[in-house]
Amino acid sequence: MKPITVLLAEDHMIVREGFRKMLEFEDDFTVVGEASDGRQAVALAIKLRPDVVLMDIAMPLLNGLEATLQLLKAAPAAKVLMLSAHNDDAYVTNAIESGARGFLLKQTSTHDVCRAIREVQKGKTFFSPSIAKRQERLHPQTLDRAGLLKKKMAELTSREMEVLQLIAEGKANKQTAAELGIGLKTVEKHREHLMEKLDIHDTAGLTRYAISAGIIESSVQLTIV
Repeated sequence: MKPITVLLAEDHMIVREGFRKMLEFEDDFTVVGEASDGRQAVALAIKLRPDVVLMDIAMPLLNGLEATLQLLKAAPAAKVLMLSAHNDDAYVTNAIESGARGFLLKQTSTHDVCRAIREVQKGKTFFSPSIAKRQERLHPQTLDRAGLLKKKMAELTSREMEVLQLIAEGKANKQTAAELGIGLKTVEKHREHLMEKLDIHDTAGLTRYAISAGIIESSVQLTIV
């Protein structure tokens, strides 16, 4: 039987190594590549065409949500399993809206990780048990919050999402322009559009939004400019 090919997209090397060793114990998995940021994940998914991508939700350069959107456009046969250390309901909602087939907490057991990969490869969905139980009893307030975040994110273009992430990571406009290979005035215009669409008018507010939406993790060390 042909093994299930897996791409690991995670910026922490020790975590990637842990997942690789975990999967190497299983006869029906083959890890075909590893990515340390979202852009590399997209490029490798296009090149390697894995069956399943284990995608960290918060990565440098391009977060897992936007990376999932981009790679599924170029490699639609891939199935994405989102990974996170956080179980916020908005994170889960945004991951599924980005096209992920499931959501796994990094604390999930080896048994459930392997089961999740097999399930999504078949076209099914899978959530870590604690998330699956909570999803069944979401109260209206939580649904409203997740829905609002989803609606706002849907209004942003792919480039605006990239600019938002770099702003939230503490990059100045010049750094953002250099990172994305675009002009400074273009970055400033994207920044204006972000603030208009999100109705947020300062960098600190954009950063808080990025954290609440799962674009970056709250543990990221930020420099507000």
